[in-house]
Amino acid sequence: MKILGKFSFGTGDRFGMQGRAQLEAVAEAAKWGTEIIPVWNKSFREHSIVGTTPEDTRTEADDAVKALGWQGAYFVDADHINLSNVDAFMPWSDFFTMDVANAIGKPVSPEETEAFIADNATPDGVIALPGMDRPIPADETYLRHFAGQYLNAIREASGIYQHIAAGKDPETFVVEVSMDEVDTPQSPADLYFILKLLAGQGIPVQTIAPRFSGRFNKGVDYVGDLKKFEQEFEQDLIVLSYARAHFDLPDSLKLSIHSGSDKFSIYPVMGRLVRKYDQGLHVKTAGTTWLEELIGLALSGPEALEMVKEIYTEGLRRMDELTAPYAEVIDIDRSALPAPEEFDKWEGDQIAATLRHIPGNARFNPHVRQLMHVAYKLAAERGEEYLSLVRKNERTIAPQVKENLLERHLQRLLGRE
Repeated sequence: MKILGKFSFGTGDRFGMQGRAQLEAVAEAAKWGTEIIPVWNKSFREHSIVGTTPEDTRTEADDAVKALGWQGAYFVDADHINLSNVDAFMPWSDFFTMDVANAIGKPVSPEETEAFIADNATPDGVIALPGMDRPIPADETYLRHFAGQYLNAIREASGIYQHIAAGKDPETFVVEVSMDEVDTPQSPADLYFILKLLAGQGIPVQTIAPRFSGRFNKGVDYVGDLKKFEQEFEQDLIVLSYARAHFDLPDSLKLSIHSGSDKFSIYPVMGRLVRKYDQGLHVKTAGTTWLEELIGLALSGPEALEMVKEIYTEGLRRMDELTAPYAEVIDIDRSALPAPEEFDKWEGDQIAATLRHIPGNARFNPHVRQLMHVAYKLAAERGEEYLSLVRKNERTIAPQVKENLLERHLQRLLGRE
């Protein structure tokens, strides 16, 4: 199988036009002495909304690599795929994020449940892992609950993996399993048995994206108990250490953080803990690049500024439609959104400051940012009108993209503040 490096960064790009600026940020970060593997990720949903294809993402990545003479590894991620849509990604992707969230909580047969309990129950009902603050439960009550929640999801993951492996050499791609888009976080105990079962199914998972406590809202900072997140994250790292040593899983196995863009308050926590346990990390971003395009457009003169204002006004009118697919990762206070007549009076620098996520900046408005995060559909509907403005104003937009990823994301993740 292909091996994903220790630290990797998902460089999402709604419209596939910022690959070079994204790679410039990664290349600059590499000068600090830590190899960062860029992974261009785009989901079936995003392709469907924007009107692009997986081939376009491959072209964006390859073109950026060629333009900059990048000599390191890089990947193209078929993001959040399942059996219904993976085939379109097969020729172009070498990283597959298998999303099994929809299979969680669906029951399996009583026979499967009883077999799982028989295979995993221990005489004293617990499994002690070195470094854990409490043992992993392995009693009938917990195992029966786990079976009802996750056995079907493991079966789904196996089906997706076997389908990919039947059509693509398993030595040529990386596997990620995603379980984050659910209401209930997975506990470290859940993660232990999930990894054990994935190994039992012969799935060479290299990154796994669990659901953590708190909210991972799109385009804004983590909302939740930082101490609780730190405890969960550390316990999960301990589970991964054990899983790599005792299950048939790759040494490159690591945690993946989805909706990872702009989670600035947890970056130092994650960075410190992965260094403490000498582990890797994958952080996946998507819409933060599109938002930097908007910021660049707002600063690019009257024509481009007017486009941003029109998208905001239409976004207000169609807010329910735009936010519905992202209900679990959006939290907008409508009273904090400026009226369209007010927004229309603003100059470009005021709109840019409102959208640009700089912690502590009083001009930043996270509610406007979240609305515009999901409003990329409106830009897509404008087609060439929007794309031509981006191309025309690349010199203003590209520095926004690079600065955002390098100074507000990678710098924090790598402890370079």
